[in-house]
Amino acid sequence: MRHALIFAAGLGERMRPLTEHTPKPLLEAGGKSLIVWHLEKLAAAGVHYVVINTSHLAEQFPERLGDGSRWGLRIRYAYEGPAPLETGGGMLNALSLLGEGPFLAINGDIHSDVDYAALPAAPQGLAHLVMVDNPAHHPDGDFMLDGDGRLHATGTRRLTFSGIGVYRRELLRDWPALVGDAPGAAERPPRFRLAPLLRAAMDAGLAHGTHHRGAWTDVGTPARLAELDRHLRGELARTRRPGGA
Repeated sequence: MRHALIFAAGLGERMRPLTEHTPKPLLEAGGKSLIVWHLEKLAAAGVHYVVINTSHLAEQFPERLGDGSRWGLRIRYAYEGPAPLETGGGMLNALSLLGEGPFLAINGDIHSDVDYAALPAAPQGLAHLVMVDNPAHHPDGDFMLDGDGRLHATGTRRLTFSGIGVYRRELLRDWPALVGDAPGAAERPPRFRLAPLLRAAMDAGLAHGTHHRGAWTDVGTPARLAELDRHLRGELARTRRPGGA
């Protein structure tokens, strides 16, 4: 798995006023922007090419991140226009930059201790999603993960999709039929969510997943960003203590 996509085009409406002048993935926690935590982990996992999709305040990403060489990466930017294309449209828009093989895709506004190197280089079917325990702000979860590692769109004891997944390009092959007449699907470029495609893959038995039980934060509000910042700075302080861990 040599390519990765970072979703960074959202408007960050719930994060206002912080996102009025800064895209949400460029907000800082623990002394680094959220997206830099991902870039460092991707480089450590052996990923070589990273595509970052952009929309809101798009010019700030190349200004802050450059070409990726400081992390040993090659960064390409996929501009979506003034209106974000949602996850499905954003992935489709970036597909030509993602090579021919499977790729890793990550939401730019999360933070976790998921080991990207431990993820499968290719999904068994069309998608492999990292699932986490349901946070307080999303108690009902998204999908059910069974004992064989298959994901189901319905069922009890659902988990929350972490925003981290490994995909085959073929997941997008039949997107017009799967999305139908959803708002934005007829636009050029099309705007649609990835969820209908994932549910179709689950119905066909072509979506698998793993349950990550470690740290994970959906940095969706200023309060959760502040909490993550306190946690990361506390961790950093502990590691700097003589003899401390």
